[in-house]
Amino acid sequence: MYGMKRTTIYLPEDLKSRLEAEADRRGVTEAEIVRRAVDRELSRPAPRGGFLMGGPADGITGGNLHEHMEGFGEL
Repeated sequence: MYGMKRTTIYLPEDLKSRLEAEADRRGVTEAEIVRRAVDRELSRPAPRGGFLMGGPADGITGGNLHEHMEGFGEL
């Protein structure tokens, strides 16, 4: 396997069983499925910043943080 490096991963038994079955169904190796999944995951754009807590549902951004912090720390 020229150009490849070996690595070891630990999978829960149910995930390993599903991986084995899927590799068999597709007629490919388990390693091929893992390589494709890792490549797909690493090809996705990284999440962008902007939300300080909880994401868009909470509506807290750098631009409106002062509204959410009003009264914070006052006794």
